[in-house]
Amino acid sequence: MEKDKNYHMDIEKFRKHGKQVIDWLADYYENIEDYPVLSQVSPNEIRDSLPDHPPLEGETFDDILKDVSNIIVKGITHWQSPNFFAYFPANTSGPSILGELLSAGFGVQGMLWSTSPACTELETHVMNWLAEALQLPKKFFSNSFGGGVIEDSASSAALCALLAARERQVNNCSSDYHDKLSRCTVYISNQTHSSLKKACIIAGIGDDNIRYIPVNKNFSMQSDELLSKIRQDRLNKFIPTFVCGTVGTTSSLAIDPILKIGNICKTENVWFHIDAAMAGSAAICPEYRYLLNGIELADSFSFNPHKWLFTNFDCNCFYVANKNELIKALSVNPEYLKNKYSDSKDVIDYRDWQIPLGRRFRALKLWFVIRYYGLNGLRYHVKKHIEITGQLEELIKNDSEYELISPVSLNLICFRHKKDDDFNKILLDKLNKSGKIFMSHTILNDKYYLRLCIGQTNTKLSHVKKAWDLITRTAKRLTGS
Repeated sequence: MEKDKNYHMDIEKFRKHGKQVIDWLADYYENIEDYPVLSQVSPNEIRDSLPDHPPLEGETFDDILKDVSNIIVKGITHWQSPNFFAYFPANTSGPSILGELLSAGFGVQGMLWSTSPACTELETHVMNWLAEALQLPKKFFSNSFGGGVIEDSASSAALCALLAARERQVNNCSSDYHDKLSRCTVYISNQTHSSLKKACIIAGIGDDNIRYIPVNKNFSMQSDELLSKIRQDRLNKFIPTFVCGTVGTTSSLAIDPILKIGNICKTENVWFHIDAAMAGSAAICPEYRYLLNGIELADSFSFNPHKWLFTNFDCNCFYVANKNELIKALSVNPEYLKNKYSDSKDVIDYRDWQIPLGRRFRALKLWFVIRYYGLNGLRYHVKKHIEITGQLEELIKNDSEYELISPVSLNLICFRHKKDDDFNKILLDKLNKSGKIFMSHTILNDKYYLRLCIGQTNTKLSHVKKAWDLITRTAKRLTGS
């Protein structure tokens, strides 16, 4: 009879190789500026470096880690480089990584309170901590009619909010469900994140029922146009269902008039969702709490600590004013999930607050970050990024060859060389191919702008000054001046 085999990694090897990985990551962070920020590989280069077929026998951990160094790293765009200025950051930190490691080690599936009480209760507690830090209205705390939950992203939060708003207007079990759904309308601006359009697709709301509200010169939604569209739709027998106001649009970090939009939604009985994916983090600083003025009128609100609070992806904080509306829209209750704790109604089952059933122990990393930095530490680094952005703004203003979108908002600058769009496209391509920095672009007022966002955990003024020097030198070479 064949002797039993054990292919598992035993505890001693796990201890040894775990230390190896931590040491590898420490070395990676210590030398991260030596890597090109934007990966320089060609399409399929990574795949061509890998064997065509999986190994029949296990390989040594040393060989696996060696291939990470020699193959995988080449295909990484280094989001944690202090020279990463593209999109919005997806930053992390030491305490967050270690919290994520513990979460992975526990391997918790936290769909129900009973499947790991600590997973649920820590999440509820941390969400209340952040609600306090952001000075959110009491309705968003868990001991009220509402509460908070950690989603994977602002996209998922927007979808959940839209489904709850749809349920408020259109009962899923009603006989006229399809007729009402066909008349539901959603209101966003042309600066609203694309995830809202995707949410509409998933929720069965067609593009013909999405109303794109014009923006003003600062790219903020025009509230008077919003009210006009809602009232016109009512006259035409549509059902105004959902409005998304943005605190910090993706292109320019524009701030919609939250208070005015909120009052309109309250009067018109339309669900009001606030998407503050990155900019919402700044509101933990008392001097930037004004960003959320009017949030007391919102039905839901979300922001991403994985963008600007040093907590690694994925971690979105989603709050609702009435948790029962959300649960009604998302709850299904098969026999195999029933248990006495859920039946008692004394616990939270977060599986009813999200799209998937399963959920990871995301609260651990957020808890680690808040405890390690403290609110004062988090506030310090957010304010430092904003201060550095202001210093870069002055450098750009003092260079007559460049123009920028004003006013500059928080930690994002949109600027361009005064030559044409084609020149700016070539300039951005040259900069990114250099590997020294990575930026992205947007179109504003029908012009091509470079976007430089200062939010990576370890970015300092010295990195930004070097970036600006590289930008100006590269532009001068391209112009031959």
